[in-house]
Amino acid sequence: MFTKILIANRGEIACRIINSAKKLGIKTVAVYSEADKDARHVELADEAVLLGAAPSRESYLVADKIIAAAKSCGAQAIHPGYGFLSENAEFARRVEAEGLVFIGPKHPAIAAMGDKIASKKLAKAAHVTTIPGHNEPILSADEAVGIAQKIGYPVMIKASAGGGGKGLRVAFNDKECFEGFTSCRNEARNSFGDDRVFIEKFVEQPRHIEIQVLGDAFGNIVYLNERECSIQRRHQKVIEEAPSPFISDATRRAMGEQAVALARAVDYQSAGTVEFVVGSDQSFYFLEMNTRLQVEHPVTECITGIDLVEQMIRVAAGEALTFKQEDVKREGWAIECRINAEDPFRSFLPSTGRLVKYQPPEATLEQGRETLQGQAYEGGTYGGVRVDTGVYEGGEIPMYYDSMIAKLIVHGRDRKEAIGKMRAALDGFVIRGISSNIPFQAALLAHPDFVSGNFNTGFIAEHYSGGFRAEEVQHEDPLFLVALAAFIRRKTRERAAGISGQMAGHEVQVESDYVALVRQGEGQQRHPLQISEYLGQTGQATIRIGDRVFRIECRSRLNDIRMTGSVNGQPFTAQAERGTSKNPLAYRINHKGYAIEVNILSPRAAELHVLMPFKAPPDTSKFLLSPMPGLLAQITVEVGQVVLAGERLAVIEAMKMENILLATQDVKIAEVLAKTGESLSVDQPILRFE
Repeated sequence: MFTKILIANRGEIACRIINSAKKLGIKTVAVYSEADKDARHVELADEAVLLGAAPSRESYLVADKIIAAAKSCGAQAIHPGYGFLSENAEFARRVEAEGLVFIGPKHPAIAAMGDKIASKKLAKAAHVTTIPGHNEPILSADEAVGIAQKIGYPVMIKASAGGGGKGLRVAFNDKECFEGFTSCRNEARNSFGDDRVFIEKFVEQPRHIEIQVLGDAFGNIVYLNERECSIQRRHQKVIEEAPSPFISDATRRAMGEQAVALARAVDYQSAGTVEFVVGSDQSFYFLEMNTRLQVEHPVTECITGIDLVEQMIRVAAGEALTFKQEDVKREGWAIECRINAEDPFRSFLPSTGRLVKYQPPEATLEQGRETLQGQAYEGGTYGGVRVDTGVYEGGEIPMYYDSMIAKLIVHGRDRKEAIGKMRAALDGFVIRGISSNIPFQAALLAHPDFVSGNFNTGFIAEHYSGGFRAEEVQHEDPLFLVALAAFIRRKTRERAAGISGQMAGHEVQVESDYVALVRQGEGQQRHPLQISEYLGQTGQATIRIGDRVFRIECRSRLNDIRMTGSVNGQPFTAQAERGTSKNPLAYRINHKGYAIEVNILSPRAAELHVLMPFKAPPDTSKFLLSPMPGLLAQITVEVGQVVLAGERLAVIEAMKMENILLATQDVKIAEVLAKTGESLSVDQPILRFE
């Protein structure tokens, strides 16, 4: 076994690998860029080596620096994590050539599976079901149309070296095929330096289901069941679960056996994933093989009890697998939500900056130690909550890398229990200072089609085609949020009434009658309410709103954002804060992705409140504002220039995304207010128009 390994990655996956390495008694070496000098993975590792400047092309993507770091500190092996150089066959070859061990598959397997055209040929030879298509590079748009006509529309046009949704188009007719081929080829050339394009049949209403495989150097290869990854936005996975709520045991076995056959064809030695597209009739077709650890690997660990990172290290160290296919278990149900630094209400634009508050839900599962395989769970209940993260409160979310803050994983006895646990965990996940996609995740989990398992890869595009808006988040009982705000108000008044030294005759009074004013856009809803029963040490109160009664018990402190308790005997976790930028006296309550802003006032104060004038927001129509925090990469106009609607004004870069800002109408540039290379904040003015 190794005594020291270097982790050629950052963020949550670097922290995850450190966890399993420590469990094995292996010392770890972190690498970091200048932007990550205070990162969590640097603190957790036994040693750390600076690679270079913040951009990944100057740090995490520089193979020479990583190999030199490993050799200088005496590491015997390198674990690449996922992303960056994890599927770079040349990097894996270089690592081995330098006398180090690459903790992953051998470089020929990476090379064979990294080329989508070559991998499909290998899959066919291994008798793996593949999608009908033309797997040779297509040279012209006219040729593409002819091939598409033979296959039958719709077809998918794909770049051989593509990934992450780039170099991919779906065509339903000759015109779309002609134009899609040209766009796909140009995008592939610009993104990957490889313009080879092929065409295959597009499976309608497809589901994205993948099989986890694990192999060693002794010819032992097993599959560890499947993961359902169909909830995607722009080809990026959002929610993953294991097992799939869709496929049968027979389909699972057939997919698993084909995945093993493909892995065996390339002498696969490590953890890997064979991805399939599955039709509504459970017909399945090979999509691609990811020759690395997947982001969503924790859900497999939860249902099998197998630490995948540990197994990767053991296999790389020359050990054989200690279990066979019949030993692999499938216990309970696991779901993972990717918690990303992005604003779902601003078209999911990246959100960078300082984590002013970061309080994930309490973790009850340890990475890689979710279960004892084949044994009952203690207390008769399954699993719990796991949080994989690379951040901490007060830390920075830099603009240079991907947007992931954490992976939130839950494990339950069945799918219904897992969904309930995930919704409760999201309710208790406190993130302030930046925006996150937690409200969107909460809405997805509550959607009837998700709950029923009736979805495919087009789920988000179908249900949120116009983007995600706050008003689309529904709550089964919004009055509960009003009642909770009233509970907090009553508790605040009781604490104030108990302060010593108050002037006689002017003590703070604890009222029973209040009026809740709930802000709805520029209007308000009015809810008279009464609070009865003494709170005191019991943390209890009864709130009556109309004919509704809410008996709330909550012992959380007044300055706690996360509040836990029960309402009418049912447990809840919610988030509450006093004061907003526009209304310092209001309470903001969040529960199940739904948020309200409410003032809890005495009846007289409520009467006076409605007389307060409404302050209109400032007119910003003459300015181009930054829609996100990021780096101002380019300003394409100058003072005095007349710009037509649709023309480019500026380019902002953040989290691997290039965001082009276009003119929405014909304008004349009056002033340039920001400089190229400047770090912008949200709504910072860039240009002023005449």
